[in-house]
Amino acid sequence: MASGAANVVGPKICLEDNVLMSGVKNNVGRGINVALVNDVAPFIEFLKSIQDGTIVLMGTYDDGATKLNDEARRLIAELGSTSITNLGFRDNWVFCGGKGIKTKSPFEQHIKNNKDTNKYEGWPEVVEMEGCIPQKQD
Repeated sequence: MASGAANVVGPKICLEDNVLMSGVKNNVGRGINVALVNDVAPFIEFLKSIQDGTIVLMGTYDDGATKLNDEARRLIAELGSTSITNLGFRDNWVFCGGKGIKTKSPFEQHIKNNKDTNKYEGWPEVVEMEGCIPQKQD
């Protein structure tokens, strides 16, 4: 997964070597871009309707925080995010969690928007994360 860069390059989310979302596929936009396995719905209702065991991958592009309300942040935190409560205007963030997770997810990267340290004018650098997600053991 990779966050977007400024408002020019969109985020990229891949699963098992398949690109699910990217600027090249033209299926990303400003805000939080979400790719789910086995579920789709409007954002808050979609977050509520995610079935247990569903893997959730998210990456911001431009500004993913401004329109988030407390309920949306709580629902994302329930998927295992620890950074969602601190996600601010134009921060870059990627996350992988799951519905029914009993611990906080170790698969999360977050860079704050800071005019003194931003790599791009007005935006922080890209955050990337890759790795293997363990399967749920019954």
